[in-house]
Amino acid sequence: MKQDLYACITAAEFPAQALLRLRSDLESEPVAVLEGRPPLETVCSLNRPARLKGAALHMTRLEAEGIQGLRQIPRSEETETAARAALLECATHFSPRLEDVSRGTACACVLDIAGTERLFGPPETLAERLRASLASAGFRASIAVSANFHTARLKAAATRGITVIPPHQESTALGKLPLDVLGLDAEPAETFAIWGIRTLGELAALPEIDLITRLGPQAAEWRSLALGAQPHTFQPIEPEFTLKEFCAFDTPVDQSDSLLFVAARMIDCLVARASARAFALASLVLHMELEGGRVYRRVIRPATPTIDRKFLLKLLQLEIAAHPPQAAVLLVGLTAEAGQSSKVQLGLFAPQMPEPSRLDVTIARLKAIAGEDRVGSPVLEDTHRPGSFHLESFVVADSAFAPPAEHPRLALRRMRPAVPVRVELRGLKPVAFHDNQRCFKVVAAYGPWKTSGCWWSSDGWNTEEWDVLAETTAGSVACLLVRNHQLSNNGRSVWQLEAYYD
Repeated sequence: MKQDLYACITAAEFPAQALLRLRSDLESEPVAVLEGRPPLETVCSLNRPARLKGAALHMTRLEAEGIQGLRQIPRSEETETAARAALLECATHFSPRLEDVSRGTACACVLDIAGTERLFGPPETLAERLRASLASAGFRASIAVSANFHTARLKAAATRGITVIPPHQESTALGKLPLDVLGLDAEPAETFAIWGIRTLGELAALPEIDLITRLGPQAAEWRSLALGAQPHTFQPIEPEFTLKEFCAFDTPVDQSDSLLFVAARMIDCLVARASARAFALASLVLHMELEGGRVYRRVIRPATPTIDRKFLLKLLQLEIAAHPPQAAVLLVGLTAEAGQSSKVQLGLFAPQMPEPSRLDVTIARLKAIAGEDRVGSPVLEDTHRPGSFHLESFVVADSAFAPPAEHPRLALRRMRPAVPVRVELRGLKPVAFHDNQRCFKVVAAYGPWKTSGCWWSSDGWNTEEWDVLAETTAGSVACLLVRNHQLSNNGRSVWQLEAYYD
């Protein structure tokens, strides 16, 4: 029969950890996180340097301002949600079965690690690897391993570091923990204080029947928890895989270098999380909240999914430089879309192709020079309007391009813009035209082919097309003449040389 084995992860002071994991510039500074309505905010979380400075939980904002050098940052629910998803994602790499046991300002979860010895080794090795994985993601957590669910939960919440409790040693491991770890209500906690019961070991030593007689049937559960024998029905959750990172600033940021410094850390986290699942980043959505209630949003979509951190940061830098925010930034968020990285098998003697990242950087720089709507891939529109198309972002197709088996016999080379011409008609049919440089004598003319549409709007069209074979002093040419009735020149239709046939 498989023996139960659980590992509990507890990240204490999680509001502070969530805000500081992306701010490496504040790692050694004392930071306190405030919550509540201004000016009645209180400290809900703080880091170790802040405690050494004299800061404490539930301290008012006025009291915190009296501590020299203490940074005060407002609590951010979006940042904590994204950080919690990242922590749970790290945990799922070691076990798909986990239960959320978060309480107060601590983020905690219990993993069912029974049967994982062949994958990660003994519990001590698994705990070390788990803690290293959390540290690389920016979390400081304590880990406790036990055969009892609640023993692992209580031990991880009350101690720091890694603790592996041998089987049948649960009561000994919990004996010195303070009674506060049970989260008792005020009345039973006061009763135990009057009795002089301060630790779980002292609670476990009380006679069960007399304890139930005085405090009711719930006292049996407290004693069972203190003994490390309380049973539990595991209730696993399935965390959603989302690639999101948020960072809230304590003061508005108006320097792009400061934004890119934080964005670099966010991209590193997103790439690491995607790589752990064999994914790449197909797109990045930059979301920023600005002063004055305005919102800034840009989408960055590389030609191919990538995990190149420097390349993604360069694209982000070019995007911000081309479209700078119009006010100071209060919050910045990055949301990534996961995609499959493409692999190309080159031939033995085939020339090396340029890296896709160079193409994306070149396109971003061209957009900054020419404009967003002037760079991309042309896409024909579903309309009868001649030459109607729009530009979309360039994306490398998944399948390789196969050239046609036969070369086209006739190609249409359009003139952009079309060349205005003067046309001589005979019987409503062109017989000659010239473009201020050359004269063309029409040998054969086929048409007209009339098209019109959108007559109800200002961008309607009404044209007739002629395919003509003309002679010049340089030889014969086949071309396309267009008569535009929508444009007028002193009340007369405008003729244009639209294209040549090659």
